[in-house]
Amino acid sequence: MRIKPFLLVTFFSLLLFNCKQVEDKSSTVELITVEEMDSLLEMGKVQLIDVRTPGEYADGHIDGASNIDFRDDNFEALIAKVDKTKPVAVYCGRGGRSGKCSAYMKKAGFTKIYDLDGGITEWKFKGKQIVK
Repeated sequence: MRIKPFLLVTFFSLLLFNCKQVEDKSSTVELITVEEMDSLLEMGKVQLIDVRTPGEYADGHIDGASNIDFRDDNFEALIAKVDKTKPVAVYCGRGGRSGKCSAYMKKAGFTKIYDLDGGITEWKFKGKQIVK
């Protein structure tokens, strides 16, 4: 019995095209406003991380924030110490570094990541307090 090439091609095509890639939706990144960040902080529902340099952090940061410098050579090791199962809120100066940090955290398996739109610049612009 000889199998026709057409049937072989059809069979393998069905196998290849019917296997759907499953996208990992277990982690999400949400860009949030100052008001939304303020609400999350009031509820005590997030771990707050400032990804700016230690100097920027010392000049003023959101109360309760831990400083993990995104540009630090040990960033990956430091961020690995954060609980991946609990929501995390990150911010930087304007949003560039926190966006990159959020993308990294998503790949690293963090379940819920909030990124402050506009960073601490927007936080201060909206009249929110910082601590030194």
